[in-house]
Amino acid sequence: MRKIIVLALTALFSTTLFAQKADDREVPVAPEIVWTNADVFPVFGKCVENTSARYERLPAEYKGVSRDAVWYLGRNSAGLYVRFRSDSPSIHVRWTSTFKNLMNHQTPTGTRGLDLYTIVDGKWRFVGSGRPDVNNATTTQRIIGNMDGQMREYMLYLSLYDGVSSLEIGTEAGAVLDQPKVDRPNHKRPIVAYGTSILQGGCANRPGMTHTAIISRKLDREVINLGFSGNALLDMEIAQLMARVEDPALYIMDYAPNAWDYLIREQGEAFFRIVRDAHPDVPVIFIEDVIFPHTIFDPVILQEVVKKNVAQRELFEKLKKKGEKNIYYIKAEGMIGDDGEATVDEYHFTDLGMMRYVDHVLPTIKKALRRSGK
Repeated sequence: MRKIIVLALTALFSTTLFAQKADDREVPVAPEIVWTNADVFPVFGKCVENTSARYERLPAEYKGVSRDAVWYLGRNSAGLYVRFRSDSPSIHVRWTSTFKNLMNHQTPTGTRGLDLYTIVDGKWRFVGSGRPDVNNATTTQRIIGNMDGQMREYMLYLSLYDGVSSLEIGTEAGAVLDQPKVDRPNHKRPIVAYGTSILQGGCANRPGMTHTAIISRKLDREVINLGFSGNALLDMEIAQLMARVEDPALYIMDYAPNAWDYLIREQGEAFFRIVRDAHPDVPVIFIEDVIFPHTIFDPVILQEVVKKNVAQRELFEKLKKKGEKNIYYIKAEGMIGDDGEATVDEYHFTDLGMMRYVDHVLPTIKKALRRSGK
């Protein structure tokens, strides 16, 4: 036995020496990287262009108008993405996070990282993620390398729970970096989604896995993310912002996880009317609160969820009685499965939860778009 162990160790040591010797061969020189300010490329996922900074979601004039919490969250770049094309064998990014946020229930990549996608065989496919330097505001990273130099269309998702105050794209010297040539996801008739921390992206592992991004890729259509963590409280200026979208295809009302039942009864119709008066023919989907996994153990939380869903259903039925026809309703049952495995804590979705949610709501979204011709 002792001889076997010695022989095994000798073989391992010899292999290590060989690997080290092999590593002594001439190493290719790293390519020169040319940096381009991403401000020259189109950014999507915004209701309006006149935000106080490029990678923010609320109009500049909302400062001092919106509640402080809503204004701050509007500076998070959730749902925003930059489009470009390049034939560079490697893609690099350099970005500065506005707040250097870190959370104990979401990965740093999901909180303040980036996410790169490209089109493969006609569909959007994940390429790689920009993982933030958690000790510094600015991160420089190669997302992908050693590619074949083929011209590709790219979509770069921005951080979900932080802002991006500056963004650069790095490509190899001599490579092309240019404006996108195809309108994908199609941005002419976006879906506008209003909701809570879950809709903002809590707690996707990376920006491309929030459910609004998944829906966008599945439909190949722009989805505007108006998720405000803990603050989807039917603020009327948010309805006014939603109404300012020029040619929306669909509105999603997913505020129930935040809005109390009395708030839905007192303000739900007024919020809806602002959107409906601006776009009389655009379908609107109302979604119930999630039946969270811990409700089978916590009767107080279960009662809250039930009360909110009763109020949401009452609002929907009241609108129908008043003659509203192009409205839809999605119930909570089966939304994220019944095995308790779809959240990172009691409330916020894992990537599994995000995918299950999409599977639950997408048929109604498709039906509403089909019936309205959008």
